[in-house]
Amino acid sequence: QLLLVESGGGLVQPGGSLRLSCATSGFTLGYYTIGWFRQAPGKEREGISCINSSGGSTNYLDSVKGRFTISRANAKNTVYLQMNNLKPEDTAIYYCARAPRYRQSMCLRVDEYTDWGQGTQVTVSS
Repeated sequence: QLLLVESGGGLVQPGGSLRLSCATSGFTLGYYTIGWFRQAPGKEREGISCINSSGGSTNYLDSVKGRFTISRANAKNTVYLQMNNLKPEDTAIYYCARAPRYRQSMCLRVDEYTDWGQGTQVTVSS
């Protein structure tokens, strides 16, 4: 059974950090692009970061560049999103998803992805 399971969300103060994990099973992670997305109440889902199958290429939403870092450990079937200097506007449900191909200029698009996790809540508030 194909699964992507996010964890690591929670409540954090502005300026704080969280590391999200996307644990995968049921497929060979090393064959797929993985993206991180978020959706805030009343807003559309947006792509925030993506990484190709080997980890050698990444892309980021402009508003998270320099604050978020995506990485992957294919041997552990896990992809990570390190989030530093969090801001209240980062509050959202965060999702990971897999895509069968990698196109750097397109990999933040929701429609590039075929399978999704259930999400983890991140709340940034004092």
